[in-house]
Amino acid sequence: MKTLRVLIVDGQGGGIGRQLVEEIKSSGLNCQITAVGANTAATAAMLKAGADQGATGENAVKVCCRDADVIMGPVGIAIADSLLGEITPAMALAVGQSRARRLLLPVNHCQNVIVGVSDLSVRALTAEAVRVLGEWAREEG
Repeated sequence: MKTLRVLIVDGQGGGIGRQLVEEIKSSGLNCQITAVGANTAATAAMLKAGADQGATGENAVKVCCRDADVIMGPVGIAIADSLLGEITPAMALAVGQSRARRLLLPVNHCQNVIVGVSDLSVRALTAEAVRVLGEWAREEG
């Protein structure tokens, strides 16, 4: 089975990214996980959870989006100035223009609300995201 190159982008405390890393690692999927935080705390949280490699900041997001097969994180990573301003316009553009598939969690906070989506716990959202990632991995064969 092909190794999927998964990029997880998060900010603030990195809690969502940390949970994504943990879920993917425990699922047994064949993934190389790169964690990029908008700040060092987010990066550290994802590395501690078991990400294979990590970096921090705008340029890291731009560079890592080029090679990813899948980009994961809260929906705010694709919205300029979200996550209380941590996501720069260049970061959001890199996520949006990447050739990668995107698995974005509909986290309704920081003035971004996605209507028509149940307000699930982060744990439920990460479990669903990893389930979909598994489907995509099987498609890639």
